Amino acid sequence: MTAAKVAAEVDPVARVLPMLPLPHLDREFDYLVPRELDEQARPGVRVRIRFAGRLVDGFVVSRTPTSDHQGRFGWLERVISPERVLTPEITRLVDLVAARYAGTRADVLRLAIPPRHARAEAEVASEAPPIPEHAVDREAWAQYIHGEAFLTALTEQRNPRAVWQALPGEDWPLRLAELSALAARADTSTVVVVPDQRDLDRVVTAVESLLGSDRVVGLAAGLGPALRYRRWLAALRGTAKVVVGTRSSVFAPTPRTGLIVIWDDGDDNHSEPRAPYPHAREVALLRAYASGCAMVVAGHARTAEGQALVDSGWAHDLVASRDVVRARAPKITALADSDHALARDPGARAARLPAIAFAAARDALGAGRGVLVQVPRRGYVPSLACGKCRAPARCRRCNGPLALPSAAGPDGAGTPACRWCGVADAAHRCQACGARALRAVVVGAGRTAEELGRAFPGVSVRMSGGSDVLDAVEQGPVLVVSTVGAEPVMTGGYGAALLLDGWALLGRPDLRAAEETLRRWMTASALVKPFGEGGQVVVVADSGIPTVQALVRWDPVGHARAQYEERAEVGFPPAIHLAAVDGSAKAISELLGLADLPESAELLGPVELPVGARLPFSGDSPEPAEVERMLVRVPRGEGKPLAEALSAAQAVRSARKELHPARVQIDPIHIG
Repeated sequence: MTAAKVAAEVDPVARVLPMLPLPHLDREFDYLVPRELDEQARPGVRVRIRFAGRLVDGFVVSRTPTSDHQGRFGWLERVISPERVLTPEITRLVDLVAARYAGTRADVLRLAIPPRHARAEAEVASEAPPIPEHAVDREAWAQYIHGEAFLTALTEQRNPRAVWQALPGEDWPLRLAELSALAARADTSTVVVVPDQRDLDRVVTAVESLLGSDRVVGLAAGLGPALRYRRWLAALRGTAKVVVGTRSSVFAPTPRTGLIVIWDDGDDNHSEPRAPYPHAREVALLRAYASGCAMVVAGHARTAEGQALVDSGWAHDLVASRDVVRARAPKITALADSDHALARDPGARAARLPAIAFAAARDALGAGRGVLVQVPRRGYVPSLACGKCRAPARCRRCNGPLALPSAAGPDGAGTPACRWCGVADAAHRCQACGARALRAVVVGAGRTAEELGRAFPGVSVRMSGGSDVLDAVEQGPVLVVSTVGAEPVMTGGYGAALLLDGWALLGRPDLRAAEETLRRWMTASALVKPFGEGGQVVVVADSGIPTVQALVRWDPVGHARAQYEERAEVGFPPAIHLAAVDGSAKAISELLGLADLPESAELLGPVELPVGARLPFSGDSPEPAEVERMLVRVPRGEGKPLAEALSAAQAVRSARKELHPARVQIDPIHIG
């Protein structure tokens, strides 16, 4: 049927976005709607269409009586479901995210809309009870400068935007629940995005205490298909006024979205590992911009991106005064922070557990309080170095790293063996200085627990990390050894915290090493009682390091501002926009040759892929012999032209069916 006949016939035209990952097919296609599907084929529903001889899924984006297409038309095969799962707000957000990250809308839709579950969709949602009255702890919010004004603006639906720095010991899940309740009373919905399941459970419990269990749902990848889709439909249909979830929940199709909150935006879990690799914070910002709703970026620490929002005037600072911070924070001590401390313990800088750490733990345990011990990693002794010059201990056969076997005794005795080839080296000598002594580069949580158990006999030692993460522990004289990010909450707060091996966190070759270290330290320190109640934190790191000083002063804002200024000076995000192009040298050359990059674009590289990064090809693609990364850097205002140029180049390569794959990531978390 031709276009001339389309206008004359009663059968309307549906513009369908097929779920195809190919960049050159990222557009709508016009299909005729049979009369029997006219009522069901509304914008936002899932449909099945025939494309290039095969059946594929798609979404109806819009309906129109005419079409500009001059060829023959296909027909909608069927409507998969009459549920309008793609709302206008999410349609707009998908467009913005795909444009921001040089991706395809089909890839974004896979992140935004979960697979359909027919049985869950057929269930009739029960009518939720009225929203109960709630009491907001205004005294708690009054501790923050302009805190009460923020609540007033949210209540009056003036859509305020803020970067909130939560105080140490703050019941932040309850504070977020109070913001959600204020939005619910105004008949608007709230989306709260958290890094992991533990935080999700805490926030859901807090919201339930104010609004009841019928008004909140938790969305996470670990849910089964039926339960996840059922909860997602509760958000779509407006039954649940508050959605709490991990990164993909930022796309939750809530009606009349009034507030979006992202907690701890510096956590790597907020970065999506699937194309087009969006960050939940950036998606939330795009959604707040598109829908005009309120926005809160919250956490104990602050990222350079969060500080950039404040400095640009887009968001307000929501912080407490210095007097309040000092009253709420524990006493924080670093290594040799004074000449007197250095004179009393000359070996503090070389010791893993200096005297001040033992003293803090002894005082807390003696007072019947728990002690949190944070270590950078789990396990025992993962790698070794020369005990004299600190040079890494290497295998004489393959130059691999030496480590002690996991079966080594409690004192760490054992024959070092190569972690690559497995050959033992009982007569190892340092290749740099010839010394035979070895020391652990990073001692894991298992070894730390054994050392502390011997140092404090009779004290219970509990471990949290890996597959055995504790959510909470009861108050009492207990040692809790935890890896970073797995720290359990103690009822009433810990009496002390020992932050070990700080140099292992700070010494990582990563752009965000200092920012990430301070975030980890502050998250653990926030679980400790205030100094007025005897709370102490000992960080085993040199007191002269700026990041350590920021922790001692509890100054995440100043540290974030310094991080932003440093990155602006050397030209790294968020001061600029950066695209990472991964692939073989030929694929990168082809892609950049096709891209009409802005004149201000600067090429950096090639460099190696970051450690742990996935290779840029799928299972059906040929594996290149060598994979490298090229960085493309542009000023902050040229981010959109950069993404458009790379997206267009990817579409050309896709149409040509190039065999060498290339991956594009805009502003990746790990650069190289």
